Amino acid sequence: MTEHPHGEQDPALDPRATELAQRLTAVRKRIAAAAESAGRSDRPPSLIVVTKFHPAADIRRLATLGVTDVGENRDQEAAAKSAELAGLALNWHFVGQLQSKKAKSVVRYAAAVHSVDRLQLVDALAKAVRNEMDAAGRAPLDCFIQVSLEDDGGTHRGGADPADVPLLAERMAGSIGLHLAGVMAVAPLGAPPEPAFEKLAAISARLVADHPGAAAISAGMSQDLEAAVKFGATHLRIGSDILGSRPVVG
Repeated sequence: MTEHPHGEQDPALDPRATELAQRLTAVRKRIAAAAESAGRSDRPPSLIVVTKFHPAADIRRLATLGVTDVGENRDQEAAAKSAELAGLALNWHFVGQLQSKKAKSVVRYAAAVHSVDRLQLVDALAKAVRNEMDAAGRAPLDCFIQVSLEDDGGTHRGGADPADVPLLAERMAGSIGLHLAGVMAVAPLGAPPEPAFEKLAAISARLVADHPGAAAISAGMSQDLEAAVKFGATHLRIGSDILGSRPVVG
C-alpha cells in the first residue's frame, strides 16, 4: 500500500480513510447548517471526535483529515493511544466518568477533562496538574463541570446537581493549574434534548456571571448536535456518526 513520506497511508488506497472522510464531511455540514440556523455562523462550535473503542489507526487517519481534538472516556485506552500517537498535534479530551485515583494518569496527556462532578476530583486533578507542571512543564488543564440534567425519576447519566455548580466552580477557579472552562452535560435518555440544553444554557449563564472566562458549553452528540448548537454549545462530542459502530474484536 502506498504511503506518504511521513508514513500515512494514501487515502485513495485506504477504504477506511475514505469512509471516515465521507462521515466527517457529513457531520461538518450538519454543524455548519446548525450554526447558521442558530445565527452562529461566525461562532461555530468546536468538534471533538470521540474515538473510544476505535483503534489508534483511525485517529491517525482523522488527523490527516484535519481533526485536532479527540475524546476518550477510559484512562487506560486513552493513555495507550496518546502515547502511540505522541508525534501528532492532537488535543486529548477526557469525557468519561473519572475516578480520583486516575487523575495522575489523565493529566499526563489530557488537555481538558469534561467530567468534573465533585470536589474530591477537583482536588485530585489540581494536585496532579501541579506535579506535572513542576515535572514536565505542562499547561493548565481545562476543566468542565459536568451537570446532571435529570429530573427526579429520570435515568441518571452522571454529573453534579446544578445547585452544586457554584461551589465546584469556586474550588476549581481557586486551584493553581486548573482552568475553569465551563459546563458539560449529556442529554437525558428518552426525552427531547431541547429542554435539557436550554436548562444547561441557563446554568452556564449563571456561572459566567460569576466567572466571565467560563463560557464554554460542552454538549451535543451524534443524535442531538443540532439542539445543542441551538442552545449555545461551544464544544460538540461526536463519535458514532463519524467512526461508525464500535469494531468487533475477535
